[in-house]
Amino acid sequence: MRQLADLRETIDLWHSMEKRAGELSDLLDLAVAEQDQSLESDISEGVARLKADLDKHEFQLLMAGPYDRRNAILAVHAGAGGTDSQDWAQILLRMFLQWAEHRRYDTEVLDMSSGEEAGVKSATVLIKGAYAYGYLKSERGVHRLVRISPFDASKSRHTSFALVEVMPEAEAEVEVAISPDDLKWDFFRASGAGGQNVQKTSTAVRLTHLSSGLVVTCQNERSQIQNKETALRILKARLMQLEMEKRAEMQAKIKGQHVSAGWSNQIRSYVLHPYKMVKDHRTGYETSGAEAVLNGDLDGFMEAFLKANLGAA
Repeated sequence: MRQLADLRETIDLWHSMEKRAGELSDLLDLAVAEQDQSLESDISEGVARLKADLDKHEFQLLMAGPYDRRNAILAVHAGAGGTDSQDWAQILLRMFLQWAEHRRYDTEVLDMSSGEEAGVKSATVLIKGAYAYGYLKSERGVHRLVRISPFDASKSRHTSFALVEVMPEAEAEVEVAISPDDLKWDFFRASGAGGQNVQKTSTAVRLTHLSSGLVVTCQNERSQIQNKETALRILKARLMQLEMEKRAEMQAKIKGQHVSAGWSNQIRSYVLHPYKMVKDHRTGYETSGAEAVLNGDLDGFMEAFLKANLGAA
């Protein structure tokens, strides 16, 4: 029913723009026939508004995947490199949260593991809004940072890596069938501040999916039940993503293309020293506005990716 409603909404939208275009055309014909220049500003404004709406909705047509309209579960994992990579993971997390805020999407931190000195080892967030997955699927892969390390007394240049996972949120039980016998649950005390804030009960959970070997930890909620529910949501999303990747690899083999989905699959470089540049290695799109990108200005990269992968899921 939701798919049907979405399709009806899309059809109504394009019919509405077709009607507006017809009305503007009729108004232009009238102005020419009557030689009435007073209608010129109204026609120009109407055309500009229609063009802006057309550009916006043509961009959404690029997201034709079966899950593109869904919420997204995004996870950031620090790579090798200690504190620098953990700090980089936190910078990336902030970048995605800023991007979501710009688009008026709601966000919910599902799990976070802080670094020993700074940053985060890993973090998982739910980003809720129409086409959240469709936009964010462009961010899946390894992100590389080159900068002067703020943690190095000699002020030398460091390269840091972080892995970003993006998965569509599962919306129905039938989409991901999981046998209870295939789940292994472990419970432990959540890490956090000391003193009175120390957890005295085992509220944190570790969920292992025995068939796939996938492991999910969750400790952000104060209740073990809530952490179990959240861990199960993340597991379902990861299983869906795993199935999508298998299908993509099968299609690539049929087409004779090689697809690398490993840790070495670096998608984008962020260079802050000796010059400033952010470049996507898949599309060639780049910008010198590194600060704007790290503050959430990602639309240019996303649009370039979607145009280069038209119709990809």
